[in-house]
Amino acid sequence: MLASIDFSAPAHEVARQLIGVTLLIDGVGGTIVETEAYDQTDPASHTYTGQTARNGAMFGPPGHAYVYRSYGLHWCFNTVCREAGHGAGVLLRAIEPTQGIETMRERRGLHELRLLCAGPGRLAQALGIDARLNAQPLALPPFELLARDAAAPVEVVTGPRIGISKAVDVPWRFGLKGSRFLSRGFVAAP
Repeated sequence: MLASIDFSAPAHEVARQLIGVTLLIDGVGGTIVETEAYDQTDPASHTYTGQTARNGAMFGPPGHAYVYRSYGLHWCFNTVCREAGHGAGVLLRAIEPTQGIETMRERRGLHELRLLCAGPGRLAQALGIDARLNAQPLALPPFELLARDAAAPVEVVTGPRIGISKAVDVPWRFGLKGSRFLSRGFVAAP
């Protein structure tokens, strides 16, 4: 069954909704276990200083992809949120690989299942994500978003985002509690 995510909602709500959803691209992917939210009011967001050629997709309609290069090395994949014209999105940081595992291993040149998609660059490489998917609607192939298993409860943990230098304390990183496929563990609150 297709997942019914309200991509017009604020990014931090969408980021939480995506945990436990299955993402497939051309039949390759798995369960989303880690996300981060970004909004144009957030100094850590690509959209904070306004629309550019690079971040234009993030200002597009909700439910589309925003794909960009990080440090000129790795592709990163985001879902666009909120209404068109408002730059917000959710970075997918990690998935638990479940479908097309051999294809992912070939793309990554790596056998260890836990590390195939643990981190946004690894995830994009394993799923074959690149610039051709930028601004594409998530409701159409090659994308497929499948609903969480209703019988399996999803417990979401939150914490500060990773690898940013601004708004570092904003707790907009979300993860599936207990998942061994996270890019980095969550620190328990004191």
